[in-house]
Amino acid sequence: MLVIRFQRVGRRNEPAFRIVLAEKRSKPKSGELEILGSFHPKKKETRLERERILYWLSKGAKASPRVHNL
Repeated sequence: MLVIRFQRVGRRNEPAFRIVLAEKRSKPKSGELEILGSFHPKKKETRLERERILYWLSKGAKASPRVHNL
């Protein structure tokens, strides 16, 4: 099953997240199939690839609860 979820990147105390498509049972730092955007909470900056996200949702991928709230 495919899931759209956050993948933490960035330094300590400088959080940044990628929004990735990955297998549900894969480890958080490995196995992303496609990068769909990014989220920087300190800068309050979000970049999303809407067309690709909608494409994968139409193919049956599920969004994690935090990504869904974005």
